[in-house]
Amino acid sequence: MLSFWFKIPLWQRVIGALILGIITGFIWGPEAESIKWMGDFFIKAIKMLVVPLIFFSLVSGVVAIGDLRKLGSVGGRAILLFVVTGQISVWMGIALASLIKPGAGVDTSAIQKGETPVPNDASAVDLILSIVPESPVQVMADANVLPLIVFAVLIAVGILMAKKDGEPLVKIFDSGAIVMQKVTMIIMELTPFGVFALMAWVAGALGMDALQSLAILVGLNYLGCFIIIIVIYSSMIKFLAKLPVKDFFRGIIDAMAVGYSTASSSATLPVTLRCTQRNLGVSQSVSSFVVSLGSTINMDGTAMYLGLATLFGAQIFGIDLSWSDYVIISITATLGSIGAAGIPGTGLIMMALVFGSVGVPLETIAFIAGVDRIMDMMRTATNVTGDAAVATTVAVMTDEINVDEMVSADDV
Repeated sequence: MLSFWFKIPLWQRVIGALILGIITGFIWGPEAESIKWMGDFFIKAIKMLVVPLIFFSLVSGVVAIGDLRKLGSVGGRAILLFVVTGQISVWMGIALASLIKPGAGVDTSAIQKGETPVPNDASAVDLILSIVPESPVQVMADANVLPLIVFAVLIAVGILMAKKDGEPLVKIFDSGAIVMQKVTMIIMELTPFGVFALMAWVAGALGMDALQSLAILVGLNYLGCFIIIIVIYSSMIKFLAKLPVKDFFRGIIDAMAVGYSTASSSATLPVTLRCTQRNLGVSQSVSSFVVSLGSTINMDGTAMYLGLATLFGAQIFGIDLSWSDYVIISITATLGSIGAAGIPGTGLIMMALVFGSVGVPLETIAFIAGVDRIMDMMRTATNVTGDAAVATTVAVMTDEINVDEMVSADDV
């Protein structure tokens, strides 16, 4: 029986748990809250992973960039494109949530606990000072986002500057990142049970209005990802790379399909490499570096989702966010997505980071967790498309692409 359970793909178990949870909630009604503890257990397990996963993954990811002086134009251009598209993506998520307001009108009185978080009224100077960690240990204990990210980046830069003397630490952080990814995969096995309990609770205690809000959130997630793919990546290919957009998507479609089905950038990496090299004509040296780097630090779909989800949480709990909060969201969502592991479910972990930085209740994670997998699949397809788009664009800029091979790929 147990072996049969694990033979079923995780995403199928999650979708089944989602449907069964909604049915159970409608039948059971408000009493479904009695099983919410299973969902709370799942959320607590996710929150447990936040600091170590971000710290090890971010340090490992930055160190993987290598010596920036040696990387030259390839590394510099790739990183610039990753950062710019990440910023555009997170602001797109903020804009979509601000315009459509998917969380407006939901009665959350049944789940509001404790005091309402105080909006961030810090001045620009206070914000700058707050990113410098006075005590890295305290920052980790408090899961304070910005200073944690700054400290991780500084550690990575120090390792790069140390060169050979820093190599032992490189192995430690690389191993730590891999171990934390494995631990995350263990926690993700709890997802079907958490999703079942949380969706039963949402359907039973909060009713149809909550489900409609979640449906709108899912729709906006897909809309945002489609805009990133169709507008941002197409523009990059057409205007920067000056290549046929149709041929690009025809060449990368296999990677998009695998990314959507697995919800894992890391699992899709071999397919993305094959598509960029064989179908798009990108040289092996450029594709291997840029696509591998992108699978670690390029998470445009996740960045957009974090901006969208943060405003959704603020709306359902009636929290007013200022422009300084939006800036903090853009920074933490972009850097948090850089530190996100390329495996299913890490969007939920990143949420805890971003929510905490602007005072959005972490109960929002419990509200969203039930439908996260459906959105994660589209976000991953977006992420792998971005990896290929940046690799192709950088290859054109550095004359490391066989354009004739891309255009003539009629058998893709």
